[in-house]
Amino acid sequence: MGVKSFHGGWGALQVQRSIQSRKRSKDVSELKGICVPICTPFKDNGAALDEGALAANIDSLIDAGIHIIAVNGGTGEFPFLTETEKRRIAEIAGKRINGRAKLIVQTSALRTEDAIDNSKHARDAGADALLILPPFFEGPGEPGVRYHYEQISKAVATPIMVYNIPQYTGFDITPDVFKRFSEIDNVKYIKDSTSNMMRIDQLSAQGAKVFNGCDYLNFYSLVSGAPGVFTGSGNAVPKQLVKLYDLVQAKNLAEAAALWLKLRPLSLLLWTSPFNPVAKAASTKTGRPVGECRLPVLPLTEAEVKLVDEALAAAA
Repeated sequence: MGVKSFHGGWGALQVQRSIQSRKRSKDVSELKGICVPICTPFKDNGAALDEGALAANIDSLIDAGIHIIAVNGGTGEFPFLTETEKRRIAEIAGKRINGRAKLIVQTSALRTEDAIDNSKHARDAGADALLILPPFFEGPGEPGVRYHYEQISKAVATPIMVYNIPQYTGFDITPDVFKRFSEIDNVKYIKDSTSNMMRIDQLSAQGAKVFNGCDYLNFYSLVSGAPGVFTGSGNAVPKQLVKLYDLVQAKNLAEAAALWLKLRPLSLLLWTSPFNPVAKAASTKTGRPVGECRLPVLPLTEAEVKLVDEALAAAA
């Protein structure tokens, strides 16, 4: 069913959720593998969402074997999306995925009430998990952040993946903090984007279900025992990343390491250059057009585009 046929209101969305709930298990243990935080496609020089491209790109990633698709994340440029756009993206994703992969929706907000409202909408759109940042910018300390997650958990039964990226939030969900947060009923996962491999190891060692959020640690975190990774490079090389995951799961580490050497240049480029412009350029160049980032995030320079081309050639 194409995106154009999806025009139902809130009641239709609830019916769709009921249908999906019969098809899909909400067992959080099933959340594993390669998660692609999908780029948000724009048209008209960033003035509008390209809903057709979003649907086509979701299909392409699922056809490549991707296990989980995340929407409205950092790679999806959520700070530059309106609330209406974020909700529309979640609805399209839930409808299009339709049980063929898992769906994570980022539902963060500074106000707890808004995060609850966002999370209820994501639940009704078919989310298998909610990705939620601590409140940021002069935000609360640990007791307040815990309160935030507790209230969301009480309001929405969907599993929560706490999102740790302290370089942007100013609050670090350390392994000790996450151990305490995991006492909250629906807090099941952590996405750690500190780019610290020791942190991934510490979380894995204490039994946390940690998804690595730093592309250049993908291989190492999977070997370390992380059940999955969030990887922006999945917008460009999804098949290769699924193969990497499968090889590690089969403990064929020699072949996995050889494949990782081919993928590493793109992962390194993402984390040493403007992340979203690189992800969008790589996505478009590999057949999933997404347009440019919304201003004021500027397009890549010619020199940077050349680096993307070189990284994609290495991964081929």
